[in-house]
Parts: sequence; C-alpha cells; structure tokens
Amino acid sequence: MEITASLVKELRERSGAGMMECKKALTENGGDIEAAMEHLRKTGLAKADKKAGRVAAEGLVVLAQDGGKAVLVEINSETDFVAKDENFVTFARAVAEAALKSGAADAEALKSVALADGTVEESRSALVAKVGENVQVRRLVRVDSADTVGAYVHGGRIGVLVELKGGDAEIARGVAMHVAAMNPAYARPEDVPAEFLAKEKEIALGQMTDKDRAKPAEILEKIISGKVNKIVSEITLTGQAYALDTDVTVGEALRKAGAEIVGFNRLAVGEGIEKQQDDFAAEVMKQAGLA
Repeated sequence: MEITASLVKELRERSGAGMMECKKALTENGGDIEAAMEHLRKTGLAKADKKAGRVAAEGLVVLAQDGGKAVLVEINSETDFVAKDENFVTFARAVAEAALKSGAADAEALKSVALADGTVEESRSALVAKVGENVQVRRLVRVDSADTVGAYVHGGRIGVLVELKGGDAEIARGVAMHVAAMNPAYARPEDVPAEFLAKEKEIALGQMTDKDRAKPAEILEKIISGKVNKIVSEITLTGQAYALDTDVTVGEALRKAGAEIVGFNRLAVGEGIEKQQDDFAAEVMKQAGLA
C-alpha cells in the first residue's frame, strides 16, 4: 500500500509522534494505520512530540575533537535529573561525534545526520519517549582550522573552543578555561563595536561633576578615554587578567607563548532560555483549595 502524505498526517495527529516515526511505522505495517498506531504505542513514540512545547533549559554541552577540528553541541532536557541519565548522556556523546564527522554546520543540519539507530532527529524522538521529557538539540559550533585549537568543558555545563595562531595545546587550553570562567564579550579591543564605545563615552561624561567638565578639552578627553579603556579591558579577552596567572593579562600570556587569538566560541547550558519558575507553595495552596 502506498504511504501517502495524508496518511502520515493522520497518524501524526492521532499519535503526536514525529513525521519520520509515523512514516516508518506505516511502512513497517503495510499502511495499516491502526497497526501503525499500536506499534507507536508499544515503542513509546506516541505522544513524544506532545512534549516539544515544554521548556528544556537543562542539559549538557558536549565536545568532540580531532586535532584542529572540534565541535561543541548543546543538548537540552527539562531537568538536571534527565541530563545525568545514562541514555541522555550516551545520546549526547553520539550526537557530538556524529557532528564532528559529518561536518554539519548547525543544529538544523545535524537533525538528518545518521547515528547507529537512525538519524539524530529519530533518535531524539525515541529518547523523548524513553525519558519522558522534552529533549532538544539546540546549538552547534565548530572550528575546522590548521591553527592551534583548544577546548574545555566545565562540568558539562559550559563549553569553549579557542583558536590561536601559534602557541601550543597548553596555552590554548588555558585560554579556553579562562573564557569558561570569565565569559569575555569580545576577543580584542578592536572587536568592540563603535556604538558601544560611543555610549560608554556618553555615560562617562554624564558621570562627571561640573568641576571636571570645566577642565581643558584634552584633559577631559584623557579622563573619559581612561574610563572607557578600563571598561574595554574588563570585557575583552586579551585585556582581562589571566585566570591561570592573574599577574598578567591574557594578551600578555598569549604573547609570551608566541600566540595570537583568532577567535573563540562559548556555550553555556540554557543561556537565553526563559526558565519556568515553579511556586510550589502556591501550587499546594491551590490544590488544597486555600488559594
């Protein structure tokens, strides 16, 4: 029997499972929608997609690296409990390795990459059914370079890739650890947007007293530039005190190691996701009819 789009659509609406799972179930059951529905229920895939609307802000950042080629993948779950589940961890590691080998550029392209038991998207849906939570492959960053590439993952929560021109694995990893800890906004002062600098100058001027503003223009400019430069040092990688040796800046540590920063990527689990805040006390009061 031909597996038509309308048949797949009907099964998807009835089961809540993904399109690929529905098509596969129909194919394996000769187009019999009732048998396909039973198959999805038995395998736990029915209603897996119903969980897709839940907020998934926990999870893992996973690394895969082969020399100058490296990827970080953020995979989210609803709770930290599931993020530590063996099935989730195994899936996350497999996805990272597949991402590295496939050359996928982003999380969307990663969905169709093959794993041992189907595509990443098919395996994700199966995992949702198994762990009972929404699971999302959210972000992917990669470096593919002939330069020195350093990587660091802190507790599965923060991952960093650093690319250096020159230097060695030790300084590259050290800088990656620094980025994980200090989260600089930019790599170098020249990367800071002109709009940001103009705004900071405006703020610095607004903070001055009338006595300060009465000073000669060149003195005033030096004072304002000093304040802005201090802020720039605080938000740029090369200007920050090196976390592994606070007597020098990262820029100085790099120069000492014969290296120059090319760029970095930093992923932190759940950043940018609005997390639901549960008020358990209010919920108990509501259930007890006291609110």
